[in-house]
Amino acid sequence: MDDARLPVRLTLDEAAATLAALRGAVAGQGAGAVTVDAGALRDFDSSAVAVLLELRRELQQQGRSLQVRDWPPRLQDLVKVYGVQELLGA
Repeated sequence: MDDARLPVRLTLDEAAATLAALRGAVAGQGAGAVTVDAGALRDFDSSAVAVLLELRRELQQQGRSLQVRDWPPRLQDLVKVYGVQELLGA
């Protein structure tokens, strides 16, 4: 897999399963930056931000970094509201 992908829906109900899927997707990517494609994301709440922050934290512990591409505008707005745009590169 070239990158990990966020699902169409990511709310509290899907957060744990999505984080587990992302962990699995990035596990075999080796060292360096990990790219997560957010382009499919349509239905989400603040859990999407929490999942990305947790994945970033776990990657940093491994000496890796997180890059998110194809940000939905609403997700960018939510990241800004929470003041974490610099952490997530939004």
